[in-house]
Amino acid sequence: MNQPTLAVALIVKNEEKHLADCLNTVKDWVDEIIILDAGSTDRTEDIARQYTDKFYVNSNWPGFGPQRQLAQTYVTSDYVLWLDADERVTSELKSSILEAVQTHPLDSLYKVDRLSSAFGQFIKHSGWSPDWLVRLYPTKLTQYNDAMVHEKVEEPRGTKIHKLQGKLHHYTYDSLHQCINKNTKYIKIWADDKEGKKKSSFSTALVHGFASFIKMYIIRLGFLDGKRGFILAWLTMNNTFCKYADLWLRSSNKDNH
Repeated sequence: MNQPTLAVALIVKNEEKHLADCLNTVKDWVDEIIILDAGSTDRTEDIARQYTDKFYVNSNWPGFGPQRQLAQTYVTSDYVLWLDADERVTSELKSSILEAVQTHPLDSLYKVDRLSSAFGQFIKHSGWSPDWLVRLYPTKLTQYNDAMVHEKVEEPRGTKIHKLQGKLHHYTYDSLHQCINKNTKYIKIWADDKEGKKKSSFSTALVHGFASFIKMYIIRLGFLDGKRGFILAWLTMNNTFCKYADLWLRSSNKDNH
């Protein structure tokens, strides 16, 4: 009986800084690497083609979920492992992935525990860890949902979900500037998606913002992550306030016209 095949799939844009380090952790033990680019203007394509000839471009951005769905159409392997360019597969996780694929259950999804760093430090509390995400599954079994942002793998009824051993290291923010820029993009995407579907108000924005700080810094023990934990909680409070405030302003401005 033939061994099941395994693909790694990524959606990327302007990832020249991270892409090689990510692909170096999988290049020797997967059967294919699928990369769908959203219109990079840096050296992303040049780097990607050093690892795979399965490089595709869709610069007409449909949102994260639909972009992943499109990328999966290029996968020919039995299993697909999803990574982001700023992630690294550890040796223990690699062994667990290969073991899962070799047992080849067609009704199972696999979660990985992602350990994220911010500003040069792994964040072990703050609601960031543990961070279990479905990232490995039989290609024909399922796919990502249609969400524009914070997309998730659909879990068909009757499927089993297993946890893999080992960590997926995630290098999120090198600098505060990078963090703020990324969060600003997510705020707009979220508000675009919720506009007309969800109501907000100025007080709602205040309450959600303040509550997010308490939840992250106190309830989820962000104070144990030191000064970086405080910074992340404060940024989360600001981001949450801005999301709901943006949504309120949009509807308020319409009412005033």
